[in-house]
Amino acid sequence: MGLLSSILSLPFAPVRGVIWLGEVIQDQVEQQLHDPAIARRDLEEIDEALAAGHLSEEEHRAAQQAVLDRMVRPSAGTVPPEGKE
Repeated sequence: MGLLSSILSLPFAPVRGVIWLGEVIQDQVEQQLHDPAIARRDLEEIDEALAAGHLSEEEHRAAQQAVLDRMVRPSAGTVPPEGKE
């Protein structure tokens, strides 16, 4: 029966490949979003932009908060702990 199901599911192989590729890309993006080294570099660039006068104090705070939110926000695939939503 395994051979027959393999033959019948063969036309769906490209779809499974695209789904697998999407999952790999999503994993890589989530790793980069939550990488502390990247967040630190982003924060340093924001500080440099403030020092150079490219950002106002309010824009500086908003940009820093966006980086910190990105670090602590759970990924889309995680489920919040029971009782907390």
